[in-house]
Amino acid sequence: MHVINKEIDDGIAKDGKELTKTMYDLLIRNGKLVTPETVLEANVAVKDGKVAAILSPDAEAPAAKVLDAKGLYVFPGAIDTHAHLNEPGYEWREDYAHATAAAAVGGYTTVIDMPLQNEPAMTTAALFDRKVEMVGPHACTDYCLWGGLVPDNFGELEALHKKGCVAFKSFIGPVSSDYAPLNYGQAYEAMQIIASFGGRAGFHCEDFSMIRHTEQRMKDAGRLDWQAFLDSRPVAAEMLATVDIIELAKATGCKAHICHVSSPDVAEKILQAQQEGYDITAETCTHYLSMTDKDVLENGPMFKCAPPLRSQEEVDRLWKYVENGTFAGIASDHSPCSKEEKYTEIMGQKIETVFDVWGGISGIQSGMQVAFYEGCVKRGISPCVLAGAMAEKPAKAFGIYGKKGALLPGFDADIVLLDPQKEWEITAESLLYKNKISAFVGKKGTGMPVCTVLRGEVVAEDGRFTGTQGYGELVCPVE
Repeated sequence: MHVINKEIDDGIAKDGKELTKTMYDLLIRNGKLVTPETVLEANVAVKDGKVAAILSPDAEAPAAKVLDAKGLYVFPGAIDTHAHLNEPGYEWREDYAHATAAAAVGGYTTVIDMPLQNEPAMTTAALFDRKVEMVGPHACTDYCLWGGLVPDNFGELEALHKKGCVAFKSFIGPVSSDYAPLNYGQAYEAMQIIASFGGRAGFHCEDFSMIRHTEQRMKDAGRLDWQAFLDSRPVAAEMLATVDIIELAKATGCKAHICHVSSPDVAEKILQAQQEGYDITAETCTHYLSMTDKDVLENGPMFKCAPPLRSQEEVDRLWKYVENGTFAGIASDHSPCSKEEKYTEIMGQKIETVFDVWGGISGIQSGMQVAFYEGCVKRGISPCVLAGAMAEKPAKAFGIYGKKGALLPGFDADIVLLDPQKEWEITAESLLYKNKISAFVGKKGTGMPVCTVLRGEVVAEDGRFTGTQGYGELVCPVE
């Protein structure tokens, strides 16, 4: 990639050639523009942080800066629908400065931050204001906020919605913090409330009673190995909770989002509901599309997450649901921790068994390159699929389409240049996280983001964050 600064004087180039009257801030030329429908040769012109025009390759267009994208794909900036950035309260695990810089390097230009792993969890309108005040000066990408959905904050939901929360997060399953899950009766009530103001309820779907009972069975039998952990969270638990939430969404008319789907069989239930006309969206994660249960059995703690990793056969089938458009998001579910929390102790509590190990995978920097390699390189999926799953569909699901999600005139100029030939290996040293650990370390592939543009400004290039803390903005649903 080459950056060219062009000197323009009164509409006449230095070679004397007459130019158009419009002076753009940025021109990305010679690239292959990727949309959900097609890949085309086109130039992208940017003015005042917005996409100003999509031009034919031979169009003359003066610009203060030109990026030569020859041989590169030009994607709309990816949206991470599910990340835990841990600020305020647990900054020693991760913070906005590190996580959003990593996101920018990886090609996520908008991050939707979860309300838990904050102290306190972001469950009130007052805490929304506090959160923005604290994290805004450190954001390197644009960001949206999930609102909390817990048993005692139903009276705050509409106020959070008015503040700008894009959705509300709850658990139908165990949660390893003071963030309480909902039972089905509470979920029904909450969804009635959220439906009344047109919001979206998101759920971690694993049946609470089934998991707790099965975990105890494993412990009682003396089964404390990694296979026991996998067996304690079967697909059946994910399926039961997902089907129940779908039925509650149908009954209440509430828009629903199913978080981090790990199973293609669960994805099929979601697809069926979508085909019936219900507004039920879902996401999967890059680790569910690239890792398997064998990684857990062979490597243990670093690969623990919930829902757990599934079989290779299930991974391969899950890609079919990415390809057919079921998912509005290929998320990171970035869930950072210290190395000690994977191997020795968590906040002073010694890790005794596999059930005590911190569950979560750090992946916000690796998402786009892993998705491209696993999907487009290994499986021959069109890059158009990623433009839909990682940009357009999540923008529409969370109400920010028109500002984010596409390279169309008037949209924010959030752009990722990806080199389909660039080989990569993820190393700890390359990660910008506060804790440089990840299950993705050691993974190799081809096809990598080499430049990220956020609202017309280059913020990352060749694995380095080049932007400015605080440039990131809060993004609220488009009216």
